[in-house]
Amino acid sequence: MKMISIAVPCYNEQETIPAFYQAIIPVLKQIGLDYEVIFVDDGSKDDTAKIIKDLANNDSHIKYVIFSRNFGKESAMYAGLSSTKGDYVAIMDVDLQDPPEKLIDMYNGIAFEGYDCVGLRRVTREGEPKIRSFFARQFYKTINKMSETEIVDGARDYRLMTRKMVDAILSVEEYNRFSKGIFSWVGFKTKWLEYKNVQRVAGETKWNFKKLLRYSIDGIIAFSTSPLKMITKLGISFIVLSFLMAITAVILAVVPKHIVFHSGWPYLSIVLVFLFGVLFVCLGVMSQYLAKTYAEVKHRPIYIEKESNVNKKK
Repeated sequence: MKMISIAVPCYNEQETIPAFYQAIIPVLKQIGLDYEVIFVDDGSKDDTAKIIKDLANNDSHIKYVIFSRNFGKESAMYAGLSSTKGDYVAIMDVDLQDPPEKLIDMYNGIAFEGYDCVGLRRVTREGEPKIRSFFARQFYKTINKMSETEIVDGARDYRLMTRKMVDAILSVEEYNRFSKGIFSWVGFKTKWLEYKNVQRVAGETKWNFKKLLRYSIDGIIAFSTSPLKMITKLGISFIVLSFLMAITAVILAVVPKHIVFHSGWPYLSIVLVFLFGVLFVCLGVMSQYLAKTYAEVKHRPIYIEKESNVNKKK
Protein backbone atom coordinates (compact mmCIF):
# COMPACT_ATOMS: atom_id res chain seq x y z
CA MET A 1 0.00 0.00 0.00
CA LYS A 2 1.23 3.50 -0.82
CA MET A 3 2.02 5.88 2.02
CA ILE A 4 1.38 9.57 2.69
CA SER A 5 3.79 11.42 4.98
CA ILE A 6 3.10 14.65 6.85
CA ALA A 7 6.06 16.78 8.00
CA VAL A 8 5.10 19.15 10.82
CA PRO A 9 7.59 21.78 12.10
CA CYS A 10 6.96 22.79 15.73
CA TYR A 11 8.36 25.49 17.98
CA ASN A 12 6.77 26.07 21.39
CA GLU A 13 3.49 24.52 20.25
CA GLN A 14 2.40 22.52 23.30
CA GLU A 15 -1.08 24.06 23.11
CA THR A 16 -1.73 23.23 19.45
CA ILE A 17 -0.29 19.73 19.00
CA PRO A 18 -3.18 17.80 20.61
CA ALA A 19 -5.75 19.69 18.52
CA PHE A 20 -3.71 19.13 15.35
CA TYR A 21 -3.43 15.40 16.07
CA GLN A 22 -7.18 15.09 16.61
CA ALA A 23 -7.84 16.94 13.34
CA ILE A 24 -5.30 15.29 11.02
CA ILE A 25 -5.75 11.59 11.86
CA PRO A 26 -9.40 11.30 10.67
CA VAL A 27 -8.46 12.99 7.38
CA LEU A 28 -5.55 10.61 6.78
CA LYS A 29 -7.78 7.62 7.52
CA GLN A 30 -10.36 8.97 5.08
CA ILE A 31 -7.76 9.14 2.30
CA GLY A 32 -7.22 5.42 2.86
CA LEU A 33 -3.44 5.14 2.48
CA ASP A 34 -0.86 4.08 5.00
CA TYR A 35 0.41 7.20 6.74
CA GLU A 36 2.98 8.71 9.04
CA VAL A 37 3.09 12.08 10.81
CA ILE A 38 6.57 13.40 11.55
CA PHE A 39 6.78 16.18 14.14
CA VAL A 40 10.00 18.18 14.15
CA ASP A 41 10.67 19.97 17.43
CA ASP A 42 12.78 22.99 16.56
CA GLY A 43 14.40 23.39 19.98
CA SER A 44 11.19 24.28 21.83
CA LYS A 45 11.42 25.63 25.39
CA ASP A 46 8.03 24.33 26.53
CA ASP A 47 6.63 20.77 26.67
CA THR A 48 6.41 20.34 22.90
CA ALA A 49 8.93 17.47 22.84
CA LYS A 50 7.25 15.65 25.71
CA ILE A 51 3.80 15.87 24.10
CA ILE A 52 5.14 14.62 20.78
CA LYS A 53 6.88 11.65 22.41
CA ASP A 54 3.72 10.79 24.37
CA LEU A 55 1.77 10.71 21.10
CA ALA A 56 4.44 8.50 19.52
CA ASN A 57 4.28 6.06 22.44
CA ASN A 58 0.55 5.63 21.89
CA ASP A 59 0.47 5.69 18.08
CA SER A 60 3.04 3.93 15.88
CA HIS A 61 2.18 6.28 12.99
CA ILE A 62 3.69 9.21 14.89
CA LYS A 63 7.39 9.91 14.37
CA TYR A 64 9.53 12.72 15.72
CA VAL A 65 12.82 14.51 15.29
CA ILE A 66 14.02 16.73 18.13
CA PHE A 67 16.70 19.36 17.46
CA SER A 68 19.55 20.14 19.85
CA ARG A 69 18.53 23.82 19.69
CA ASN A 70 16.40 26.20 17.66
CA PHE A 71 17.58 26.15 14.01
CA GLY A 72 14.54 27.85 12.45
CA LYS A 73 11.53 26.73 10.45
CA GLU A 74 13.46 26.25 7.22
CA SER A 75 15.75 23.72 8.90
CA ALA A 76 12.74 22.04 10.53
CA MET A 77 10.99 21.66 7.17
CA TYR A 78 14.15 20.19 5.63
CA ALA A 79 14.51 17.74 8.51
CA GLY A 80 10.86 16.75 8.18
CA LEU A 81 11.09 16.16 4.44
CA SER A 82 14.34 14.21 4.74
CA SER A 83 12.76 11.94 7.38
CA THR A 84 9.72 10.97 5.30
CA LYS A 85 9.23 7.66 3.52
CA GLY A 86 5.89 8.27 1.83
CA ASP A 87 5.00 8.23 -1.86
CA TYR A 88 3.20 11.50 -1.17
CA VAL A 89 4.62 14.08 1.21
CA ALA A 90 2.99 17.15 2.75
CA ILE A 91 4.30 20.02 4.87
CA MET A 92 1.82 21.45 7.39
CA ASP A 93 1.87 24.00 10.18
CA VAL A 94 0.70 22.62 13.50
CA ASP A 95 -1.48 25.63 14.40
CA LEU A 96 -4.32 24.49 12.05
CA GLN A 97 -4.00 27.56 9.86
CA ASP A 98 -3.41 24.89 7.22
CA PRO A 99 -6.83 23.18 7.00
CA PRO A 100 -6.29 19.39 7.26
CA GLU A 101 -9.42 18.62 5.20
CA LYS A 102 -7.75 20.21 2.15
CA LEU A 103 -5.43 17.19 2.03
CA ILE A 104 -8.19 15.22 0.35
CA ASP A 105 -8.40 17.68 -2.55
CA MET A 106 -4.61 17.77 -2.72
CA TYR A 107 -4.37 13.99 -2.93
CA ASN A 108 -7.03 13.87 -5.65
CA GLY A 109 -5.10 16.48 -7.64
CA ILE A 110 -1.97 14.32 -7.65
CA ALA A 111 -3.51 10.83 -7.83
CA PHE A 112 -6.22 11.52 -10.42
CA GLU A 113 -5.31 14.78 -12.21
CA GLY A 114 -1.64 14.19 -12.92
CA TYR A 115 -0.10 16.99 -10.84
CA ASP A 116 3.23 16.62 -9.06
CA CYS A 117 2.31 19.14 -6.38
CA VAL A 118 -0.88 20.68 -5.04
CA GLY A 119 -0.48 23.68 -2.75
CA LEU A 120 -2.62 26.24 -0.97
CA ARG A 121 -2.55 29.99 -1.49
CA ARG A 122 -4.41 32.54 0.58
CA VAL A 123 -6.74 34.89 -1.26
CA THR A 124 -7.46 36.95 1.88
CA ARG A 125 -5.43 38.02 4.89
CA GLU A 126 -8.32 38.57 7.28
CA GLY A 127 -7.24 38.74 10.91
CA GLU A 128 -3.68 39.67 10.00
CA PRO A 129 -2.30 43.11 10.96
CA LYS A 130 -2.73 45.51 8.03
CA ILE A 131 0.86 46.68 8.12
CA ARG A 132 2.07 43.07 7.94
CA SER A 133 -0.28 42.33 5.04
CA PHE A 134 0.95 45.42 3.20
CA PHE A 135 4.61 44.46 3.50
CA ALA A 136 3.83 40.84 2.56
CA ARG A 137 2.18 41.95 -0.69
CA GLN A 138 5.07 44.30 -1.44
CA PHE A 139 7.54 41.48 -0.83
CA TYR A 140 5.90 39.22 -3.42
CA LYS A 141 5.77 42.07 -5.94
CA THR A 142 9.41 42.92 -5.35
CA ILE A 143 10.84 39.40 -5.48
CA ASN A 144 8.88 38.50 -8.62
CA LYS A 145 10.27 41.57 -10.39
CA MET A 146 13.81 40.80 -9.28
CA SER A 147 13.91 37.01 -9.61
CA GLU A 148 13.48 34.67 -12.56
CA THR A 149 11.88 32.15 -10.18
CA GLU A 150 8.20 32.94 -9.67
CA ILE A 151 7.02 33.07 -6.05
CA VAL A 152 3.22 32.80 -5.93
CA ASP A 153 1.59 35.57 -3.88
CA GLY A 154 -0.12 34.13 -0.81
CA ALA A 155 1.44 30.69 -1.24
CA ARG A 156 1.70 28.67 1.94
CA ASP A 157 4.36 26.10 2.77
CA TYR A 158 1.37 23.74 3.04
CA ARG A 159 1.47 21.49 -0.02
CA LEU A 160 1.34 17.82 -1.00
CA MET A 161 4.10 16.58 -3.30
CA THR A 162 5.16 13.42 -5.05
CA ARG A 163 8.24 11.57 -3.84
CA LYS A 164 10.11 12.59 -6.99
CA MET A 165 9.57 16.27 -6.29
CA VAL A 166 10.54 15.90 -2.63
CA ASP A 167 13.78 14.15 -3.60
CA ALA A 168 14.52 17.05 -5.97
CA ILE A 169 13.96 19.55 -3.15
CA LEU A 170 16.22 17.59 -0.81
CA SER A 171 18.95 17.56 -3.46
CA VAL A 172 19.19 21.34 -2.98
CA GLU A 173 21.38 21.24 0.12
CA GLU A 174 22.21 24.91 0.53
CA TYR A 175 22.48 26.10 4.14
CA ASN A 176 20.59 29.37 3.71
CA ARG A 177 17.24 27.98 2.60
CA PHE A 178 14.21 29.78 1.22
CA SER A 179 11.79 26.92 0.62
CA LYS A 180 9.12 28.91 -1.21
CA GLY A 181 11.73 29.71 -3.84
CA ILE A 182 13.14 26.16 -3.89
CA PHE A 183 9.66 24.69 -4.40
CA SER A 184 9.27 26.84 -7.52
CA TRP A 185 12.85 26.47 -8.71
CA VAL A 186 12.77 22.65 -8.93
CA GLY A 187 9.79 22.91 -11.28
CA PHE A 188 7.18 20.15 -11.62
CA LYS A 189 3.51 20.56 -12.44
CA THR A 190 1.74 22.43 -9.64
CA LYS A 191 -1.91 23.12 -8.93
CA TRP A 192 -3.01 25.88 -6.54
CA LEU A 193 -6.07 25.70 -4.34
CA GLU A 194 -7.40 28.99 -3.01
CA TYR A 195 -8.69 29.45 0.52
CA LYS A 196 -9.47 32.19 3.01
CA ASN A 197 -7.15 32.91 5.89
CA VAL A 198 -7.71 30.81 9.02
CA GLN A 199 -6.76 31.92 12.53
CA ARG A 200 -4.52 29.85 14.80
CA VAL A 201 -6.33 27.31 16.95
CA ALA A 202 -4.27 28.34 20.01
CA GLY A 203 -1.09 30.07 21.05
CA GLU A 204 0.66 32.97 19.34
CA THR A 205 2.53 33.22 16.06
CA LYS A 206 6.31 32.94 16.32
CA TRP A 207 6.78 35.28 13.35
CA ASN A 208 7.29 38.91 14.37
CA PHE A 209 8.04 41.78 12.00
CA LYS A 210 11.79 41.49 12.50
CA LYS A 211 11.84 37.78 11.65
CA LEU A 212 9.62 38.29 8.61
CA LEU A 213 11.85 41.12 7.36
CA ARG A 214 14.95 38.94 7.76
CA TYR A 215 13.15 36.08 6.00
CA SER A 216 12.19 38.38 3.11
CA ILE A 217 15.77 39.62 2.69
CA ASP A 218 17.05 36.03 2.71
CA GLY A 219 14.53 35.14 0.01
CA ILE A 220 15.54 38.03 -2.24
CA ILE A 221 19.25 37.33 -1.84
CA ALA A 222 18.78 33.59 -2.37
CA PHE A 223 16.87 33.93 -5.64
CA SER A 224 18.02 37.17 -7.21
CA THR A 225 21.23 38.91 -8.19
CA SER A 226 19.34 42.11 -8.99
CA PRO A 227 20.66 43.98 -5.91
CA LEU A 228 24.16 43.54 -7.31
CA LYS A 229 23.07 44.92 -10.67
CA MET A 230 21.38 47.82 -8.91
CA ILE A 231 24.76 48.96 -7.60
CA THR A 232 25.92 49.77 -11.13
CA LYS A 233 22.67 51.54 -11.94
CA LEU A 234 22.84 53.48 -8.70
CA GLY A 235 26.41 54.51 -9.39
CA ILE A 236 25.48 55.78 -12.87
CA SER A 237 22.51 57.67 -11.42
CA PHE A 238 24.72 59.44 -8.88
CA ILE A 239 27.21 60.36 -11.59
CA VAL A 240 24.42 61.93 -13.65
CA LEU A 241 23.07 63.66 -10.54
CA SER A 242 26.54 65.00 -9.76
CA PHE A 243 26.72 66.62 -13.22
CA LEU A 244 23.30 68.20 -12.71
CA MET A 245 24.34 69.48 -9.28
CA ALA A 246 27.52 70.91 -10.72
CA ILE A 247 25.58 72.78 -13.41
CA THR A 248 23.11 74.07 -10.81
CA ALA A 249 25.92 75.20 -8.53
CA VAL A 250 27.61 77.14 -11.34
CA ILE A 251 24.33 78.88 -12.20
CA LEU A 252 23.60 79.79 -8.57
CA ALA A 253 27.18 80.94 -8.01
CA VAL A 254 26.77 83.79 -10.47
CA VAL A 255 23.62 84.99 -8.71
CA PRO A 256 24.64 87.57 -6.05
CA LYS A 257 22.04 86.60 -3.42
CA HIS A 258 23.35 83.02 -3.27
CA ILE A 259 26.52 84.08 -1.51
CA VAL A 260 26.98 80.71 0.13
CA PHE A 261 27.75 79.10 -3.21
CA HIS A 262 30.69 81.42 -3.70
CA SER A 263 32.57 79.48 -1.01
CA GLY A 264 33.94 76.01 -1.56
CA TRP A 265 32.65 74.03 1.41
CA PRO A 266 29.05 73.41 0.13
CA TYR A 267 30.41 71.73 -2.97
CA LEU A 268 32.80 69.60 -0.97
CA SER A 269 30.10 68.59 1.51
CA ILE A 270 27.65 67.58 -1.21
CA VAL A 271 30.25 65.52 -3.03
CA LEU A 272 31.40 63.76 0.13
CA VAL A 273 27.87 62.95 1.31
CA PHE A 274 26.87 61.44 -2.00
CA LEU A 275 30.10 59.53 -2.48
CA PHE A 276 29.92 58.04 1.00
CA GLY A 277 26.24 57.23 0.46
CA VAL A 278 27.01 55.31 -2.71
CA LEU A 279 29.96 53.58 -1.05
CA PHE A 280 27.98 52.37 1.96
CA VAL A 281 25.04 51.18 -0.14
CA CYS A 282 27.37 49.18 -2.34
CA LEU A 283 29.26 47.70 0.58
CA GLY A 284 26.00 46.86 2.34
CA VAL A 285 24.62 44.88 -0.58
CA MET A 286 27.93 43.13 -1.23
CA SER A 287 28.30 42.21 2.44
CA GLN A 288 24.93 40.41 2.37
CA TYR A 289 26.05 38.18 -0.49
CA LEU A 290 29.48 37.63 1.08
CA ALA A 291 27.84 36.68 4.39
CA LYS A 292 25.66 34.08 2.68
CA THR A 293 28.64 32.73 0.74
CA TYR A 294 30.65 32.55 3.96
CA ALA A 295 27.91 30.49 5.61
CA GLU A 296 27.70 28.14 2.62
CA VAL A 297 31.43 27.42 2.31
CA LYS A 298 31.65 26.40 5.97
CA HIS A 299 29.40 23.43 5.13
CA ARG A 300 27.72 23.40 8.50
CA PRO A 301 24.82 20.96 8.90
CA ILE A 302 21.36 22.40 8.28
CA TYR A 303 20.30 21.03 11.66
CA ILE A 304 21.63 18.86 14.50
CA GLU A 305 19.45 16.04 15.72
CA LYS A 306 19.25 15.42 19.44
CA GLU A 307 16.69 12.62 19.47
CA SER A 308 14.50 10.77 16.97
CA ASN A 309 12.47 7.61 16.44
CA VAL A 310 12.71 7.83 12.64
CA ASN A 311 14.50 5.05 10.78
CA LYS A 312 15.78 7.09 7.89
CA LYS A 313 16.34 5.73 4.41
CA LYS A 314 19.91 4.94 3.47
